Amino acid sequence: MPSPIDAGGVLEFPVLVGDIGGTNARFAILPGPDVDSIEFPTVATADFPDIDIAIERAILARSPVRPKSAVLAIAAPVTGDEIRLTNCPWTVRPRVLIDRLGFSEVVILNDFEAQALAVVAIGQEHCVQIGGGPADPNASRVVLGPGTGLGVAGLINANGVWIPVPGEGGHVDMGPRTARDFEVFPHIEPIEGRISGEQILCGRGLVNLYRAVALADAEPAKLSTPASVTSAALARTDGVAEEALDIFVTCLGRLAGDLALIFMARGGVYLTGGIAQKIVAALQHPRFRAAFEDKAPHSALMRQLPVFVITHPLAALLGLAAYARTPQAFHIRTTGRHWRASKAG
Repeated sequence: MPSPIDAGGVLEFPVLVGDIGGTNARFAILPGPDVDSIEFPTVATADFPDIDIAIERAILARSPVRPKSAVLAIAAPVTGDEIRLTNCPWTVRPRVLIDRLGFSEVVILNDFEAQALAVVAIGQEHCVQIGGGPADPNASRVVLGPGTGLGVAGLINANGVWIPVPGEGGHVDMGPRTARDFEVFPHIEPIEGRISGEQILCGRGLVNLYRAVALADAEPAKLSTPASVTSAALARTDGVAEEALDIFVTCLGRLAGDLALIFMARGGVYLTGGIAQKIVAALQHPRFRAAFEDKAPHSALMRQLPVFVITHPLAALLGLAAYARTPQAFHIRTTGRHWRASKAG
């Protein structure tokens, strides 16, 4: 049974699509179902007090096309009429967007639902394969994205319709395995007494690892930002940074493999986001696939599952655009996530 938004003609064009993360927000306007999208410069969330002001000043003030509908993907669980982003101070209030900006309707999705939709929308020219065999085009897929936080989603196919499965998989437990892990992990900053995936596999997580490696070896921690750690590691100018990135890649491989098993992702595991794009060379090192495949008794199976890095910088917007243009290709339940102006009933 199709979801409420899948009924033909529900989304009225032009449609504003937006990918709202903890650090950046990206927007485009789709003038019509068969018209190229109008893209806008990336918006830093810190530059605006809230999303409605950001859309008003950074998008609508610069566009001759006035959108009638909006489909926004946000980095937070969608609960109620006020949705607070997990890693930024913005609060999304769909009814305020409708009243202030004149939308006839607003649909809110999870940011990794949009990333899952992107897996269907992008071409292979925007993917770098990291090992494994060919992907089954109709099989389940997994999307995993270390960024400001750690996003996770699944994507399954049923009767020719794609169904994204959002969740909070970035907060699963992560633990040590090797002797070196047991030296480093006690120095990783926990959250409420435990180490979750997001405490390691995101920007601040990489800094956490860097500091933990330095403490384990009684070395000075000279670097303090994800970019500086990544740059130093890739340039091989800081041994602590190199090992931190090695551990990051290994842990990412372990978690990606776990998720691949959960979803039986014969359609592939897709790594998305700015960090993955920046560390492709590190991900191509054998340690990533070794960690991904080290899932006895299913290591032989794991060797067949492909992993891809999505290289398109606006992948989530492409996914949202595909949904807006061809909603019948997807099954997305929008109950509690679809707001209409009062005149629209």
